[in-house]
Amino acid sequence: MEIQTTIHNNNHKKIIKVSIISFSVILVLYFGISMFFSNHFYFGSVINGINASGKTVGEVDKELLMKSKTYTLELKERNGVKEKINGTDIALKYNAKDKIQVLKDNQNSFAWIFAIFNTKASEMDGIVTYDDKLLKEHFDKLSCFDSKKIIEPQNASFKYSDKGYAIVKEVMGNKVNEKSLYAGVVNAINKGDATLNLYTKNYYINPKYTSTSQKVKNTKILLNKYTSSKVTYTFTGGKQVIDGSIVNNWLGVNKNLEITFDKEKIQSYVRKLDDKYNTFGKERNFATSLGTTVKVSGGDYGWLVDRSGEIKDLIAAIKNGQTITKQPNYTQTAASHDVNDIGNTYVEINMTNQHLWFYKNGSLVVQGDVVTGNVSINDATPKGVYKLKYKEKDAMLRGEGYSVPVAEFMPFNGGIGIHPATWRNKFGGSIYLKNGSHGCINSPASLAKTIYDNIDANTAIVCY
Repeated sequence: MEIQTTIHNNNHKKIIKVSIISFSVILVLYFGISMFFSNHFYFGSVINGINASGKTVGEVDKELLMKSKTYTLELKERNGVKEKINGTDIALKYNAKDKIQVLKDNQNSFAWIFAIFNTKASEMDGIVTYDDKLLKEHFDKLSCFDSKKIIEPQNASFKYSDKGYAIVKEVMGNKVNEKSLYAGVVNAINKGDATLNLYTKNYYINPKYTSTSQKVKNTKILLNKYTSSKVTYTFTGGKQVIDGSIVNNWLGVNKNLEITFDKEKIQSYVRKLDDKYNTFGKERNFATSLGTTVKVSGGDYGWLVDRSGEIKDLIAAIKNGQTITKQPNYTQTAASHDVNDIGNTYVEINMTNQHLWFYKNGSLVVQGDVVTGNVSINDATPKGVYKLKYKEKDAMLRGEGYSVPVAEFMPFNGGIGIHPATWRNKFGGSIYLKNGSHGCINSPASLAKTIYDNIDANTAIVCY
């Protein structure tokens, strides 16, 4: 029992002795390494791109000096393009003075053990100098600023086919943000960086919208909605259909992906509608009461498309993706959409024969001789097809040097109209050549009254 106790005590003493020796060795080693780091940088230290691991201030100074003499900044650009700015081109010089020593003095030599697990690169500004003017000159000469080589960035766009719109992939281009890149180059030189990747550093001006942008997808949906519309115009003898094959030519997309309508193209289209619908002022073949056919042009009678109103309605139908059949909006209508838009109710005035006929619903109501405008003083009644503006009882006709009351007045061309001329006892013949009216149609009282009692506003008045 006494022997075992003695052995146990001896073992315990040996463990203590070994521990003291081990601790002493570790302590000596720790302080020895600490002494090493009193004039050397920690392992893993990097200063402005220079490996300073275990090196003295002098050694780091020397490497930085060598680097400044051979320094080159490589710019990595899109499409594999590389450019360089050499330190010699910008008069780059090493000018650290005591900054490396200060950095070393700030290193706690006894904390080296913690640095093993927390190594970091040090970046120091102002340890090199360069000529700002030379840098700017070389910077401005970089090929990425050559206008002939610059590809502008383009947003994703849209292409129409008979299957609808498809998204066209964006163009990334290679246009650089000059101000940001210059700041990046200066920063890289000051840090001693060997490369500067323009793409990863985001120095390019990129498209605002790409093919994966939700707004691009939404615009495509809206474009396809617009081109799904179908507007059918009907007219005598046929029809005209506006569908996606036409509408797509009117649509555009601005830089904010807003859909625009080309008003000029739509106006051009509506003008073509005029050829099919408008008869306002156009030349007509008119079958006279004497059995002949004459051409009559001018006047204000006929169909007239309301262009601005039609464009507005057309755009609204397209935006709603509607399928509709319609006629254009009109600012003025006529009796019929037939070739003879005058219809079968009209007043016919043959100025050569000085005779008037009034038809209603195809039947002759009344006819008689009249006196038209005085040809000798250039007051001849204008030719053309007009619409009756209104009719008025007991009107007062006023002009230069005259004021005459009439029982009925039916104006169709400004102040020119049909009215009784009770001061005349003869009508027809050649009276109008030298003793005609101021442009009005002078009629016998009974003729004027019969017309007045049976005519309505907007009835066609044909003068030829």
